[in-house]
Formats: sequence, structure tokens, C-alpha cells
Amino acid sequence: MTSMAVKLLVHLCLLTSLLAMAMPTDRSTYIINMDRTAMPMAFTDHHRWYSSTLQSLSTSNSAKQDASEAAPRLIYAYENVMHGFSAVLSGEELKALKQVPGFLSAHEEKQATMDTTHTHEFLSLNTVTGLWPASKYGEDVIIGVIDSGVWPESGSFNDKGMPELAPKRWKGKCEPGQEFNTSLCNRKLIGARYFNKGVQAANPGINISMNSARDTFGHGTHCASTAAGNYASADYFGYASGVARGIAPRSRLAVYKVNWQEGSYESDVLAGLDQAIEDGVDIISVSLGFSGTDFYEDPIAIGSFSAMEKGIFVSISAGNRGPDRSTLHNGTPWALTVAAGSIDRKFSGTLTLGNGQTIIGTTLFPENALLVNVQLIYNETISACNSSSLLTSEAEGMIVVCDDTGSTYYQNYYVTESKAAGAVFISDEIHNFDNTCPGVVINSKQAVNLIKYAKNNLEATVTMKFRQTFIGTERAPAVASSSSRGPSQNIPGVLKPDIMAPGTKILAAWVPNMAAAIIGYTPLGSDYNILSGTSMACPHAAGVAALLKSARPGWSPAAIRSAMMTTASVFDNTLKPIQDNGFFSDASPLAMGAGQVDPNKALEPGLVYDVNPQDYVSLLYASGYTSKQVRIITRSKLYDSSKASSDLNYPAFIATFEPNSTSYSRMFVRTVTNVGDGPASYKVKVTMPEWVSVVVQPDVLVFKKHERLKYKVTVKATPPKGDAGADAFGALVWVDEKGKYTVRSPLAVLLL
Repeated sequence: MTSMAVKLLVHLCLLTSLLAMAMPTDRSTYIINMDRTAMPMAFTDHHRWYSSTLQSLSTSNSAKQDASEAAPRLIYAYENVMHGFSAVLSGEELKALKQVPGFLSAHEEKQATMDTTHTHEFLSLNTVTGLWPASKYGEDVIIGVIDSGVWPESGSFNDKGMPELAPKRWKGKCEPGQEFNTSLCNRKLIGARYFNKGVQAANPGINISMNSARDTFGHGTHCASTAAGNYASADYFGYASGVARGIAPRSRLAVYKVNWQEGSYESDVLAGLDQAIEDGVDIISVSLGFSGTDFYEDPIAIGSFSAMEKGIFVSISAGNRGPDRSTLHNGTPWALTVAAGSIDRKFSGTLTLGNGQTIIGTTLFPENALLVNVQLIYNETISACNSSSLLTSEAEGMIVVCDDTGSTYYQNYYVTESKAAGAVFISDEIHNFDNTCPGVVINSKQAVNLIKYAKNNLEATVTMKFRQTFIGTERAPAVASSSSRGPSQNIPGVLKPDIMAPGTKILAAWVPNMAAAIIGYTPLGSDYNILSGTSMACPHAAGVAALLKSARPGWSPAAIRSAMMTTASVFDNTLKPIQDNGFFSDASPLAMGAGQVDPNKALEPGLVYDVNPQDYVSLLYASGYTSKQVRIITRSKLYDSSKASSDLNYPAFIATFEPNSTSYSRMFVRTVTNVGDGPASYKVKVTMPEWVSVVVQPDVLVFKKHERLKYKVTVKATPPKGDAGADAFGALVWVDEKGKYTVRSPLAVLLL
């Protein structure tokens, strides 16, 4: 007998002696946290360890049990949300369980009241401290959303609790149109306009299907409610039920419809931006882009420059063409470019096998389907799940197991087309498609026991349960694989994207006459929908900017951006580096920018990097833009063309070197402004790989109150031999000697 076996026997004897003294008690469900490193070598996985532990409780107590008592029962074994399990236990069984090696903690299960979209909670916004109370929840800041319009009847646009009068600076209006009258606007939705002359010009004689600001896509409604939706009950077919609210729930909303079913044209986008500026918005959110377009031909770059000049903050989406490098379509230096990240919420389905084993997978199947003890089949001749006829002939009325072929989306289609009852999809990729058939996605590790059970049991069965939502999933946030990456093709010398915000499986308002889900061929409507993409991340960042605008009204758009970037987090909820789901490695600044936005820390950044319009113009000239092209962007001849400089006062650093360069050296000069609560002293700290030398002069900055100081950074690289495509990523951090402020800037060195 091994020493481990002896320990197990001693443990079982201990449980037996403890339970022998146990008296029958009421039973409750407990959540048990375990140290997974303490799992005995005798077990091949944690599920078996947990099951065996509970079985030992049952076996030891079997002599004491009567008909009124049930054995301890495993409910779920958790792989990702936590390390541990949930189980039904008596008080005495719980006492015995606490003696098990590896036991960490247990608490009785509580009934939950979910708060949704949940992202405000994930970003640590709360009613007690930080940015929400300091900004009065963004009160009277006006957010303009350039998108596909709005569904004004949505509960997210109710005006309960909003101040009576719109800000005096507001000059906009609620424009009537098809199925949209002025009474649909209110104290929350204070403006709604639409622009489709470009659509009509490009398509003479076209009949506009909804000639008003009313949204028929759902995209604009979703984005507007994410940024500044009011409090409203929400769910997605039973998933994520709770109270929805935008990031800035007391901000006003003005929508500008420029996206149409008939097309989205540059002229209409420019018109929408132009009108928003004229109307007096404070923040603009733009979740669209024009790929492969120079700034002087990009309506977003042009419109956002004008907005910036007038003190309007612009948030734009990075795009959804990741994970390849240099794919972002909004690299505009004078706007905030936002990448998309995941959150710690998981939409799940539970598989309960006929042998009692429980597996939690991922699903968004919208029905509470009755799939109880349905035959489970794993047959290698059909496990590719790429033929509906084959699936029908071999698995009619059964739950089929589909192997990981890298095409889960298409497998879902073929299963839907077949007469199979449903499917278990095996995939290690991030699951973002909507189930049109009863199905649950599990990973390859989870699949081992499921396949073994299905192969070895001719009468294998499975029960599927849907509509489950878990909060606290570990390794969040992570960069979405689809989120477009930097550097910017237009100006690679400015590190983009700037920031990451929640953009994966975000619940927000929707248009009820547009399908939010499909079962087979039947479309299902919903007042709220779950979407993913940088389009969802952009309004999150816009909402944070609105809160900062309210709390710090004197800050420029560049100062607000700086505060968001230099206080961003590069760690996930396990305090490990944020991961890149496109490469399953640590995320770089090319994927997440400065990191995940942290609204409360952005309220007190300590130092800010400010930029004025001339600085951007100097960058354009240094980047090879002609006077004519610059004038197109700036609409002015007044800017000085003699001050060309590629060194923008940006809160990030990027040095790019061509192959076989004669010099691998770059110098930067930065100016920082003390916005702390008094005089301060900061010391610099730099982290970079050994082959990159970074010298900062001076390395200590001593500020008077509100003082501006300069420093110089010299970067010298000694490229590793034989590695022409090497990259180096790190950070330059100014640390307040009192420990209150940490001002972090990402630093990237790219050898092309």
C-alpha cells in the first residue's frame, strides 16, 4: 500500500469516526472551495476527487441514515468559475468535510438578485465610493451615439429620476419621421435625428424602409443603452436576468441614425457627426469604421478632429478583424480607440450524464428545453457533424457528440438541419455563436470522461439544462480574439488601441421586432440581446468618459483619455497578466492598449499627458501628410506647418525599426501635468526585456501643485541574433512617493 493510500484510509477512518457521532440534521446546499493542488495522486481529475470525498461521507453515514435522510449529493464540479464544488450536506457532514485535506472554505448557498449588464459591477463602479458618486452618475453630460438609431420605447430609455430640464447648452431636437414622433423623446433621450441623403443619392429612387430615427437593426439601441441606459429589468431568454443600467445612467442621450438597411455611407456619417457637434453633445460614441482609409478621407477621423477642437471626447471602436496585427480601422490619434475584452460572466448549460457526472458547458440556447435522459451517442463516423442527412440516419432523436473540428458554427447548422435532438460540441475556442439547436459547448478536457461514458455504455443518456448564468469566471478580462490589433497603419508611431473595455457577450437593449435568437428556422424576439465586438466596448468607454467629464469638467479630451489609459489594469481577476484569446498568451499593448479601463482609478490619475490641436497637426506633417490633406482634416490654414514633430505627447510609447536598421535608437520627450491634490514627487520605474535599454531623464519629477514638467526617454535596442521579427513590451511607470498614484504607460519596441 502506498503512503498516499494510507493517508486516504486514515482520512476515511477519520470521517467514519466523526460521522458516527453525527445526529440527523436538516440539509442545505453549500459552495465548497478546495485547494486543487491537494488532490491525491490516486485521482485522475478533480471531479472524481470531489465525488469520492462525498461518497465517503455517504458510505460512512449509511448505517445512520433512515428513509428521511438523503446522502450528500454533488451538484456541480467547477473548473473555471472557482476551484471546488457545490453539494447538499447536513451540518455534521459539513463538519466532517472540513477535516478533508485541501478544504479551504464553505458557505451556505444564497439566493441571487442579478445586476445586469453586470459590466458596471465588473468595472467596480459602485454607489458608495469612486467615480459614480463623484460624477453624480454622469448627470447632465450628453452622449451622442452615431449608429443605427434607437428603439425609444425600450425600458432602458425611460426618464425616471432624470432632471427636469436639459442642459442649457443643448441645441438639438427630436426629429419626427416614420413611426417616430417627438413625444417619444424624454428627459433621458433628449435628441433623435436621422441622415440618409447619402443612401438616397447612391441609390436613386430607393424606398427607405424606416425613414426616421427608429432603429431596425438593434445595433444603435444596444450601444446607446450600454453607454447611458437608465435602470430597467432585463434578461435574454432567462440568461443574465436582473436590472440593466448603462455605465453613465444619469447622462442624457442623443442618437444620430446614419446606418440603414439600405447601406451606410460616408456622407451620412459625416452629417451625423457634424450635427452632433452642433447640437452640443459632450461625448460621441462611434461603433463603426472605414478600413484602409487615410485620415483625410475618413469621416470619423475628420469629424472627431472637429469634435476634439471643441472639447468633445470621442470614443471609437477598434474593429473586429483580429487577431492579426495592424487590422484596426480607427487609429485616430485625437480619439480614444477601444479594444474588446471579456467579462467574468458565463452563460451556461449543464449536462448530467446517466452515471451522475455533471459537466458545465457554454450555451445561449434560448429555450428551457425538456431534454431529460435522452440517449447520448458518440460515433466516430458522424462525430464531425458535417452532414445533416448522416446525422438524421444515425442519431435521430439522440444527443450527438461533435468532435472539435474547428467549425462549431457549421456543426450547429448541420445538427439544426438534422433530426438529432441536440448536440454536445467539443471546442477549445471561445464560443460566440448563437445556438439554433439544443446544444452545449464543452472543452476537450471535459470531453474525455463524456466520450468514455458514451463509448462504454450502449444505453448512455444525458439530461440538458439551459438558462444558467455564473458570475466570477476566472481569467477575466481577456482580449477578444476578434478585436482588431495595432499598430495603426496610418500613423504607426502612435500606439493603438488605447484601452480595452468589456465587449464580449454584453447584454443591452434591443429592438423587439428584430430576431434576437433563432430556434431551427423560428426567429425569437426580445427586448434585450447579447452581442459581442468592439462595438460593445466603445460605448462602455464613452460612458466612463462621460462620468469623468462630469466629475472633472475642466479636463480636455486628451486629459480624460490620459487618465483612463495611465490607470488601466494589465491584470485579470486572478491577478495574472491579461490573456489574449487570439493567441492564448499574455496580451500585448497591440491588443489591449494600456489595459482594461478602471473607472474609479481614472478619477484620480495623479498626472496627465495633455495634447492640444497643434500637436496633432505637427504629428500629421511629420507623418508625411501634405498641407492640403491636413487642411481637409482640420478645416483650417491657421495651424503652423513648420512645427512638424512625430513625438506626440501621448501616454504610450512605441518604437518601430526596419530590418537591418543602422540605428536601433529612439528618443521621446513627454510633458506631464500634476492634477493631484498638491505638491508631489514621482520616481520612474521601467520594465522591459534585457535586449532593450530604456533611460529616463530625469528619473525623479518633483511637482508644485498643477505644475507641468518634461522628461526624456531614450530607447536603445540590441536585437537578438537571428530574430528579425522580435518584439519587446513593457511599461514606463511614474510612482508617487506617497504611494497614492501610479501612472503607467505601455512601451512597445517592434522589429519589423
